[in-house]
Amino acid sequence: MQSEFQKMMKKKLAKLNKALGFQKSHYTKQRVNKIISLKTKNNDENGGRDHSMIIARARSNPLELTTNHIIIDAASTSSEDSIYSSWVVEHPSALDSFDRMIKAAKGKKIAVFLDYDGTLSPIVDDPNRAFMSDEMRAAVREVAKYFPTAIISGRGREKVKEFVQLGNVYYAGSHGMDIMAPPRPVKACDGKYHTVVAGKKGSEVLFQPAKKYLPAIQEMITELEEETRKIQGASVEDNRFCVSVHFRQVREEDHNKLQEKVKSVVKNYPEFHWSEGKMVMEIRPSIEWDKGHALEYLLDTLGMSNSNDVLPLYIGDDRTDEDAFKVIERRGQGFPIIVSSIPRETRASYSLHDPSEVLNFLLRLAKWSKSSSSSRPLAQIWGI
Repeated sequence: MQSEFQKMMKKKLAKLNKALGFQKSHYTKQRVNKIISLKTKNNDENGGRDHSMIIARARSNPLELTTNHIIIDAASTSSEDSIYSSWVVEHPSALDSFDRMIKAAKGKKIAVFLDYDGTLSPIVDDPNRAFMSDEMRAAVREVAKYFPTAIISGRGREKVKEFVQLGNVYYAGSHGMDIMAPPRPVKACDGKYHTVVAGKKGSEVLFQPAKKYLPAIQEMITELEEETRKIQGASVEDNRFCVSVHFRQVREEDHNKLQEKVKSVVKNYPEFHWSEGKMVMEIRPSIEWDKGHALEYLLDTLGMSNSNDVLPLYIGDDRTDEDAFKVIERRGQGFPIIVSSIPRETRASYSLHDPSEVLNFLLRLAKWSKSSSSSRPLAQIWGI
């Protein structure tokens, strides 16, 4: 039962949202889609309470419902976050749903696809220090023994490979524009983007649909570094076939200034476009290729494009992962899993709260795989 104070604050929040122009999305039409922070502190002088609102900067990302955040002291923590709880009802925990998911996978093949930042590693201030834990690495290694496993990241392929340090997974960097895959016939993609590479394990195929843009990308990086170097905390990351401008350490009052500088550079390159993610701006070639296409490409190369007996499992936390969720949704079979601690509009069917839950999920998947009599190490199946 709501207290009089809670009722009063709900009315005030409704008026505030209206004044600020916050609108409910079509997806959360029946729910409050903004979380408002309420800071409660004791007033030592009269024993009463001083309630103050903390309104955070509204993010431009439409998939992020993080415009406001609730902060409640110990005296107010007895009630659950009903908004997040109702969101989880629509996107149930993949941990709680594990047995049901495995039951649905009986007699079918599972292929595992994983984002990196925010999924296998925590989001950190310094992108060069986004290290995954040894426990996470061991879990991914074990999963990859039994299921074809690929890391699909916005990072450069070599960079994410350096972070992951595993030889039994496939890597797709630059949002899928730089893929190292097994040498199998590919029907869906133009062969001119393929390069056969000899490695320790034999030949592999390097697929790079944006290769012709490399000279322009290097020019752009030079310009971006020059334009942004005077903004404290800004950093430009070369991800080979795309560019990331990080602003997690930039003062909030400089965000708009940085954005304008980035836009001023990108406008001189009409074949590129920019988008904003979690405290990062991404510049990519304007080609029809994303993480969803990368997922389909890898399924093709693995001989697993038949949607009747293949269940792709994709875990990711970023808006760019939505492209992969859409592919799984269109296939009608598979497990799209969003990693988020806040309510978000998403195409994912399941959710995990944070990378620690991703670790637990992968450990359960690996344990089930190992104990299943029908599972054989992929070294015997795929020659990995």
